[in-house]
Amino acid sequence: MSPPPPAPPGLPYWRLSLFYALHFASLGALLPYWGLYLEGRGFDAAAIGQLMALLVATKIVAPYLWGWLADLRGRRMPVVRVGALGAALAFAALVTPGGFGWVAGAMLLFGAFWNACLPQMEAVTFAHLGSRPQRYARVRLWGSLGFIAAVGGLGPALDRWGLELLPWVLLGLLGASAAAAWAVPEPPPASGGEEGNGVRLGRTLWRPQVLALLLVCFLMQAGHGPYYTFYSIHLEALGHPRWLIGQLWALGVAAEVLLFLAMPALVRRWALSQLLLASLLLAALRWVLVGWLAGSLPVLVAAQLLHAATFGLYHGAAIQMIHELFPGRLQGRGQALYSGLSFGAGGALGSWAAGALWE
Repeated sequence: MSPPPPAPPGLPYWRLSLFYALHFASLGALLPYWGLYLEGRGFDAAAIGQLMALLVATKIVAPYLWGWLADLRGRRMPVVRVGALGAALAFAALVTPGGFGWVAGAMLLFGAFWNACLPQMEAVTFAHLGSRPQRYARVRLWGSLGFIAAVGGLGPALDRWGLELLPWVLLGLLGASAAAAWAVPEPPPASGGEEGNGVRLGRTLWRPQVLALLLVCFLMQAGHGPYYTFYSIHLEALGHPRWLIGQLWALGVAAEVLLFLAMPALVRRWALSQLLLASLLLAALRWVLVGWLAGSLPVLVAAQLLHAATFGLYHGAAIQMIHELFPGRLQGRGQALYSGLSFGAGGALGSWAAGALWE
C-alpha cells in the first residue's frame, strides 16, 4: 500500500479527522449494541425494530431541513455544531428509566439533531478538499478507525460491567464529538450562482442518472437495515459470545479502512458506476452468507470482510457521484438527499420490516 499523498494546502486534516473519529465512534457504540441494550430493558423484537426504524427515519427529513438551512445561510459548520450539541443533550434523556413512549420520544429528538451533522460535514470536507475530492477517503478512514476502537473496546467492557454502561459511554462520545465540531473551520464559500435556487435543484433531481443513483442507494441501505438492527441479536441467539460479536463488527470496519486507503487507486482504474455495481453484487453474496451460514465462524469472518465492499466501496463511489451530480451551492441538499433517502428511508424500511418479520 502506497503512503497517503500530502494533504492539500490549508486542509484542516486532523481537525476533520478528529470529528469523523468521534462521530463514528458513537455510531460504533450504538449500532452493534443498542439492540441488545433495548432487549435488556425488556423490549421485544417488534418494539426494537420500531425504535430503530424511528431513529433511522429521522434521516429522511432532518438532513434535508438542516441542509436547506445551511444552503440558505451559505455556512455549514454552525449547523454541524448545533446538531452535535443538540444530539448530546437529547441523548441524556436515554440514561434515565422510561417505557416505550419515553424512549421513542428521546430517540426521535436525538436523531433529529444527530442526523444534521454528517451530511453537512461531508459537504464541508469536500469544500476543503477543493479540486482533489478523491482524497476524501483519507479523511473518512479516521471515522472507520473510531468505529473500530469503540466496537472492539466496548464488547469486553459490556461483558464485564453490563449493558447499563452503554448509554453513559455514548453520552461521553457525543459530548466529545460536539466539542470537536467547534474546532473545524468554515470552508471557503462555494460558487454556483443560480445553482443554489430551487429550479436548478428540481432540474438536477429529475435527471435519469440522479434518480437511478438515489434508487440504488435506497435499496442498498434497505438491505442493510436488518443487519444494523438484528445482526448482534442473531449471532447471540446462535450462541456466539458478546465479545466475539464486537470483534466481528470491528473486523468488518477494519476491512472498510483498507478499502478507503485503496479507493484513490480504484477510482483511477475503474469508473465510479462500475465500483458501485461491484459493491451491490458482493452485498447480495454477503447477506446470503449471514442469513444461512452464520453458525460457522469462518463464514462469518468472510462475510464481515465483505463489509469492505458493501459499505466502503459503496459509500466511496456513491458519495463522489453525489458530489459530481450536485455542484456548487447544491452540495448541502445533495448530501442530505443521499443520506435521507438511503440511510434514512432505506434503513428505516429495512429495520421496520426486520422487526415485523423477526418472530
